[in-house]
Amino acid sequence: MQILGLIAGNGQFPILFARAARAQNIRVIAAAVQGDTSWLLRPCVNKLQWFRVGELKKLFAYFKSEGVQQVIMAGQVNPNNLFAEKLQLDEEFEKLYHALKDRKADTIFSAIAEKLKEQGMELLDSTILLKDYLAPKGTLTRRGPTVSELADVEFGKTIAKLMGGIDVGQTVVVKEKAIVAIEAMEGTDRTILRGGQIAQKGAVIIKMSKPKQDDRFDVPVIGPRTIENMIKSKAGCLAIEAEKTLIIDRPACIKLADKAGICIVAA
Repeated sequence: MQILGLIAGNGQFPILFARAARAQNIRVIAAAVQGDTSWLLRPCVNKLQWFRVGELKKLFAYFKSEGVQQVIMAGQVNPNNLFAEKLQLDEEFEKLYHALKDRKADTIFSAIAEKLKEQGMELLDSTILLKDYLAPKGTLTRRGPTVSELADVEFGKTIAKLMGGIDVGQTVVVKEKAIVAIEAMEGTDRTILRGGQIAQKGAVIIKMSKPKQDDRFDVPVIGPRTIENMIKSKAGCLAIEAEKTLIIDRPACIKLADKAGICIVAA
């Protein structure tokens, strides 16, 4: 039986991946992050152990003891963990952390990937078992984008790609070709809510992959919670990148969006 190690962050992505792996008779050895990973992951994997952020040496030992040679990263880790006053880094993580040229997501995850490689483990494309969940090109909801929304989408795509190119974030909020909010470490959900407070109504949310997206980590993901936050923000349109963005529970997303009159388009 094939074995995969799973470094599981928050949200539904790790659960979705674990279920897909189990369906293919793959043994999943999960490393769960305290304060981030959902307890609902436990019944979906063969083995699960909890870790604090910064316990890299313990993580390597755990995977090695279970015969893991290939690893997947799925789900975000709350960036607040990196700035916690009580953050405790083991010797392995401390060396890695202080050697980083910056604290951008790609820099951190690339460094962890290199450390895994040094330990004889390969970090794989996180969408490897989830290609069917990538957004197909076109309008996904009953309502298509208006002329005004399409103009905002095209405007916002350029900004999102620029921001992704310098590894700032994947999401921008636009209204009438004005940049209302740009995602940084707070994540997509908070960006949508912040943008909604400013735009008041009718904002367009654009979420794109980075120009040099490394599919081993930080791939664009949306799900029902994304749509729920758009409803709270009275946003009108969500544009995502076709064949690059994972959709968690597509039927639920579309149902929520249709009920609220929101358009989802994959461009």
